[in-house]
Amino acid sequence: MDFITNNIALIIPATLFSILALAEVFFPRRHRNLPRKWRWITHFIFLGTNNIIGKLLVFIIVIPAAANWAADQQFGLFYLIKLPWWVEAVMAVIILDFAVWLQHLIMHRYPLLWRLHSVHHSDRDLDVTSALRFHPLELILSTLYKSAWVGLLGVPLLVALFFEIWLNACAMFNHSNIKLPNKFDQIMRRFIVTPDMHIVHHTTNMDEQNSNYGFALSLWDHVFQSYNDQPRQGHNSLSIGLVEAQNESPSRPIWSLLQPFRSVN
Repeated sequence: MDFITNNIALIIPATLFSILALAEVFFPRRHRNLPRKWRWITHFIFLGTNNIIGKLLVFIIVIPAAANWAADQQFGLFYLIKLPWWVEAVMAVIILDFAVWLQHLIMHRYPLLWRLHSVHHSDRDLDVTSALRFHPLELILSTLYKSAWVGLLGVPLLVALFFEIWLNACAMFNHSNIKLPNKFDQIMRRFIVTPDMHIVHHTTNMDEQNSNYGFALSLWDHVFQSYNDQPRQGHNSLSIGLVEAQNESPSRPIWSLLQPFRSVN
């Protein structure tokens, strides 16, 4: 179990990150608004900071701890209904994916939470490193939120770990700046969120930001009618980020860390 949690959970995302970063070099979807250097430095600072906070959260509760607690106490939905393990695994992934979709929607609807989430949206380019750009305070809320769902559902530890790896992999994929064949994209987005689908969510247009909330499955945006097929500006002339931050500031680490404490729209 330690090998799985300490190695596979790091090796798989790191490998996918490298593949997507390389694909962005050879098959870019859009021209960059800002150079890589400071954006990447800022995003890796977020990664380092959030990893430290993740270690500290062990003293409170994290997703594996919630899964272990549910198993020890035989607590949660799946311990009550007693379905075959594979049915529970599929149901857990689908329900947790909905929970993440709902959290994302809520982060956009409430001003205090939007202050935190706007740090992610202030990025003026979108690439694989954008999946790392989440404010530490948002990470804490997100971890506690997902841990509560894991505990209430009684999700087995391996399923909870699989979901985290799957969610991170999907986030890196749909934030990446890679060009997919249009027909392939249209087929794929029936099931999972593609880069061309997610970029709509990151334009400066407020109505487009309030659509395409999915991180992994595209199902929920179709069901709740928040799906937006294409950006109004087209993919070749997109304005990405926040209207009030169309400069180099979002690429700077201190500016980005302090952003929630400024006035935002």
